[in-house]
Amino acid sequence: MDLINYVHEQLTPKKELPSFRPGDNIAVSYKIIEGSKERIQIFRGDVIQIKGTGATKTFTVRKISNGVGVERIIPFSSPAIAEIEVLKRGKVRRAKLYYLRALTGKKAKIKERRYTPNSNA
Repeated sequence: MDLINYVHEQLTPKKELPSFRPGDNIAVSYKIIEGSKERIQIFRGDVIQIKGTGATKTFTVRKISNGVGVERIIPFSSPAIAEIEVLKRGKVRRAKLYYLRALTGKKAKIKERRYTPNSNA
Protein backbone atom coordinates (compact mmCIF):
# COMPACT_ATOMS: atom_id res chain seq x y z
CA MET A 1 0.00 0.00 0.00
CA ASP A 2 2.94 2.33 0.49
CA LEU A 3 3.63 2.26 -3.23
CA ILE A 4 0.08 3.39 -4.03
CA ASN A 5 0.31 6.26 -1.54
CA TYR A 6 3.70 7.26 -2.94
CA VAL A 7 2.32 7.47 -6.50
CA HIS A 8 -0.70 9.49 -5.27
CA GLU A 9 1.58 11.98 -3.53
CA GLN A 10 3.79 12.34 -6.61
CA LEU A 11 0.89 12.92 -9.01
CA THR A 12 -1.07 15.30 -6.80
CA PRO A 13 0.07 18.93 -7.06
CA LYS A 14 0.69 20.58 -3.68
CA LYS A 15 -1.41 23.64 -2.87
CA GLU A 16 -0.80 26.18 -0.16
CA LEU A 17 -4.06 26.19 1.77
CA PRO A 18 -4.62 27.83 5.15
CA SER A 19 -4.98 25.55 8.15
CA PHE A 20 -8.53 25.15 9.38
CA ARG A 21 -10.40 22.76 11.64
CA PRO A 22 -13.96 21.54 12.06
CA GLY A 23 -16.10 24.35 13.43
CA ASP A 24 -14.29 27.06 11.48
CA ASN A 25 -16.29 29.31 9.17
CA ILE A 26 -14.61 29.47 5.76
CA ALA A 27 -15.17 30.89 2.30
CA VAL A 28 -14.16 28.55 -0.53
CA SER A 29 -13.65 30.23 -3.91
CA TYR A 30 -14.58 27.52 -6.40
CA LYS A 31 -13.99 27.70 -10.17
CA ILE A 32 -17.12 26.84 -12.15
CA ILE A 33 -16.85 26.11 -15.87
CA GLU A 34 -19.98 26.60 -17.97
CA GLY A 35 -19.28 25.83 -21.58
CA SER A 36 -16.38 28.05 -22.61
CA LYS A 37 -16.89 30.49 -19.72
CA GLU A 38 -15.18 30.20 -16.37
CA ARG A 39 -16.21 32.04 -13.21
CA ILE A 40 -15.47 31.89 -9.50
CA GLN A 41 -18.27 31.21 -7.03
CA ILE A 42 -17.80 31.61 -3.28
CA PHE A 43 -19.26 28.96 -0.95
CA ARG A 44 -19.36 30.24 2.66
CA GLY A 45 -20.12 27.93 5.54
CA ASP A 46 -18.95 25.94 8.55
CA VAL A 47 -16.54 23.04 8.26
CA ILE A 48 -18.38 19.96 9.55
CA GLN A 49 -15.66 17.37 9.07
CA ILE A 50 -12.20 16.69 7.66
CA LYS A 51 -11.79 13.15 6.39
CA GLY A 52 -9.09 11.02 4.76
CA THR A 53 -5.34 11.32 4.30
CA GLY A 54 -2.99 12.29 1.52
CA ALA A 55 -4.47 12.65 -1.95
CA THR A 56 -7.94 11.52 -0.85
CA LYS A 57 -8.32 14.06 1.97
CA THR A 58 -11.65 15.93 1.86
CA PHE A 59 -13.58 18.42 3.93
CA THR A 60 -17.32 19.08 4.20
CA VAL A 61 -18.71 22.62 4.32
CA ARG A 62 -22.30 23.28 5.42
CA LYS A 63 -24.36 26.44 4.98
CA ILE A 64 -28.02 27.35 5.31
CA SER A 65 -29.52 28.72 2.08
CA ASN A 66 -33.15 29.92 2.20
CA GLY A 67 -33.81 27.78 5.27
CA VAL A 68 -32.42 24.63 3.66
CA GLY A 69 -29.10 23.08 4.73
CA VAL A 70 -26.63 22.68 1.87
CA GLU A 71 -23.46 20.60 2.26
CA ARG A 72 -20.60 20.33 -0.15
CA ILE A 73 -17.77 17.79 0.03
CA ILE A 74 -14.58 19.29 -1.38
CA PRO A 75 -11.29 17.43 -1.97
CA PHE A 76 -8.17 19.24 -0.73
CA SER A 77 -6.42 18.34 -3.99
CA SER A 78 -9.19 19.70 -6.24
CA PRO A 79 -7.91 21.90 -9.08
CA ALA A 80 -11.24 23.78 -8.95
CA ILE A 81 -10.36 25.43 -5.63
CA ALA A 82 -9.10 28.95 -6.32
CA GLU A 83 -8.74 30.09 -2.71
CA ILE A 84 -9.82 29.28 0.84
CA GLU A 85 -10.26 32.07 3.37
CA VAL A 86 -10.84 31.42 7.08
CA LEU A 87 -13.47 33.88 8.31
CA LYS A 88 -13.94 32.72 11.92
CA ARG A 89 -12.34 30.11 14.14
CA GLY A 90 -14.91 27.94 15.89
CA LYS A 91 -14.74 26.55 19.40
CA VAL A 92 -15.97 22.95 19.23
CA ARG A 93 -15.20 19.76 21.15
CA ARG A 94 -15.74 17.23 18.39
CA ALA A 95 -14.08 16.34 15.10
CA LYS A 96 -17.33 15.54 13.28
CA LEU A 97 -20.15 18.05 13.73
CA TYR A 98 -23.05 16.01 12.37
CA TYR A 99 -25.29 17.24 15.19
CA LEU A 100 -25.53 20.62 13.41
CA ARG A 101 -27.79 19.00 10.81
CA ALA A 102 -30.60 18.71 13.35
CA LEU A 103 -30.26 22.26 14.70
CA THR A 104 -31.76 25.45 13.30
CA GLY A 105 -31.49 29.14 14.08
CA LYS A 106 -29.39 30.33 16.99
CA LYS A 107 -28.92 26.79 18.30
CA ALA A 108 -26.84 25.98 15.22
CA LYS A 109 -24.43 28.82 15.97
CA ILE A 110 -20.83 27.89 16.83
CA LYS A 111 -18.97 29.92 19.45
CA GLU A 112 -15.90 31.79 18.26
CA ARG A 113 -12.51 30.67 19.52
CA ARG A 114 -10.38 33.43 20.94
CA TYR A 115 -7.09 34.03 19.19
CA THR A 116 -3.92 33.40 21.17
CA PRO A 117 -0.61 33.93 19.40
CA ASN A 118 1.12 30.86 20.85
CA SER A 119 -1.64 28.32 20.06
CA ASN A 120 -1.60 25.98 17.08
CA ALA A 121 -4.05 27.00 14.33
